[in-house]
Amino acid sequence: MSEDTSLTEAVKQAAGISLTEAVKVVACDRTWLVQSALEAQDDAMGRAGYRARLAVLAVLALAFLLAGASILDAELPVRSMAPRRVALVIGNSAYQHTHRLENPKNDAAEMAAALRGLGFQVIEGLDLGKAAFDGKIRDFATALKGAEVGVFFYAGHGLQVSGHNYLVPVDSQLTTASALDFEMVRLDLVHRAMEREAQTSLLFFDACRDNPLSRNLARAMGTRSAEVGRGLAAVESGVGTLISFSTQPGNVALDGAGGNSPYSAALVRQLRASKEDLSAILIAVRNDVMRETDGRQVPWEHSALTRRFYFDAAAEASARTSGAPPRLSEAAEAWSATKDTTSVAVLSAFATRYKETFFAELARARMVELLK
Repeated sequence: MSEDTSLTEAVKQAAGISLTEAVKVVACDRTWLVQSALEAQDDAMGRAGYRARLAVLAVLALAFLLAGASILDAELPVRSMAPRRVALVIGNSAYQHTHRLENPKNDAAEMAAALRGLGFQVIEGLDLGKAAFDGKIRDFATALKGAEVGVFFYAGHGLQVSGHNYLVPVDSQLTTASALDFEMVRLDLVHRAMEREAQTSLLFFDACRDNPLSRNLARAMGTRSAEVGRGLAAVESGVGTLISFSTQPGNVALDGAGGNSPYSAALVRQLRASKEDLSAILIAVRNDVMRETDGRQVPWEHSALTRRFYFDAAAEASARTSGAPPRLSEAAEAWSATKDTTSVAVLSAFATRYKETFFAELARARMVELLK
């Protein structure tokens, strides 16, 4: 190779390809780079010596970098749009060994659609037996890795035994005491997986319906039948977690006369329409459900969230930049909806939820009046 030979000419002579062609080909097939580099080196050694060899390697390396940059640039939008919010939505209606529940399947379908509209990656399961239920939980745990937010929504039968909550697959019979281990799904397993993987965990349960299967289990447990409780047990959450129930602990929720349960219908309606944070949404849901059920059903939650959470990302961005003053106390708004109740259980749940506020004292005083 003469001193006057250009770098481009050296590449053409040694590798038989132009710089432009090299970039195009590398962009389509990275394996070409290695093969071409090896062939070009051998050819360059025989035809033009070390200078041509270095020229070939330099241009091929540049081609790889340019092609690599273009490929990375092309992939960036996909990566930036990768879902950072993941939800598992399950609705069990078609129970095989007890009467069918009409609304859970509808509730789950509506919830899944609402969450997808809010940018969530949704794993959905309808009428799941035990094996399928376990499979969906495994898929959810995998998808949660590194997620900013995890949501679990369940509608169907649920029950508590010795203070532990269980979700009931559609193929459960609950005719033996061992059914606890082999036929049902422990809520705390899902709960722990979410808190382990996601920064923020939100759990919603419309699973307190009257459950004939719990009576099967009580009979099978014999002297231990008292361990089978009514409704679901209260659950405490870790930091960054909120757990919402369709009704207060130990109570039974209504399945609803329409296509959806009162709780799920109110929750989906608020998710689709509200620009408020989650605390405000749940207050609105509670008021809607109490109004529809004449106060017989009071949605309840336990929260250890450390920040205001918005389902609507645009609303969250607006709230951060608007400098708007904070909302009225959540406890005050909740007390406004609860103060006229005649249910000691509701007042007790309120006092527990807002135990560090003055309104908890009012709730306890109201309980004393009712118990006289």
